[in-house]
Amino acid sequence: QVQLVESGGGLVQPGGSLRLSCAASGSILRINAMGWYRQAPGKQREFVAVIRSGGSTDYAGSVKGRFTISRDNAKNTVYLQMSSLKPEDTAVYYCKADVRNYELKDYDYWGQGTQVTVSS
Repeated sequence: QVQLVESGGGLVQPGGSLRLSCAASGSILRINAMGWYRQAPGKQREFVAVIRSGGSTDYAGSVKGRFTISRDNAKNTVYLQMSSLKPEDTAVYYCKADVRNYELKDYDYWGQGTQVTVSS
């Protein structure tokens, strides 16, 4: 099993910044990719950003240029630096990890979510 623990959410004013963290632990041979998704009230969960084992990244168009995803491989931790935040960024942010275990099987795992609220 793999556990993902997120932190860093909170209340921030428009134009402000926040950094989210997500640490993975458990039966991990390799993390293929880690990413962030978000879900606003009344909306479906949507992709935000991903970083793969080789370091390549992708972003949703709505956050490109404002958010930066990075990872610390030694700590199995992914970060999401969010800048120039807008009220429409308000959502519960979820971490997702694509993990290969010691049986050489790949599984997706989700964190519990962390609330980000952008409001004056």
